[in-house]
Amino acid sequence: MRFSENQFDDESALLERVKSGSTDALGTLYQRYAETVFRLAARITASREDAEDVLQDVFLGLPLALQKYQEKGRFEPWLKRVAVRTALMRMRAKGRKREDPIEALVEIAGTGSESRQVDRIELRRILREMPENLRAVFMLKEVEGYSHDEIGEMLGISSGASATRLMRAWTHIRKAAR
Repeated sequence: MRFSENQFDDESALLERVKSGSTDALGTLYQRYAETVFRLAARITASREDAEDVLQDVFLGLPLALQKYQEKGRFEPWLKRVAVRTALMRMRAKGRKREDPIEALVEIAGTGSESRQVDRIELRRILREMPENLRAVFMLKEVEGYSHDEIGEMLGISSGASATRLMRAWTHIRKAAR
């Protein structure tokens, strides 16, 4: 049985349908959130291929994961936490650092003159060499704009630990840029 988009307006009902195995409902969630999940995964993994795998893992596992979702808050932040954790687990499982630089992070170095291009190249190298736990907090705070409380919740750390990791990430960048 196919459902119209109007039947999925109530997100709570949509989530219940996904829990009960509705592929139409899952497809609707995918249409709503795939771009958000992919973009977040791409920034963490810095790999289009890995981000596509994370996107697939998140949505294939969503019916089961929703069994644990308690609707204590909005669905989208919860889904983003799932995506972040999935991306981090994928990176740990692969036991490697990012293959490619994240362009959004490189923008922090600025654009323009030729000397800035050298800075951008250097920042790419620094970010590739940054420890994963610092890079994740740096990306979530400086690029995605999450608060330390939100980052702490996503990564399973305290907001103070998030702030400390951000400070260490910036220290790493400054030292490596010398």
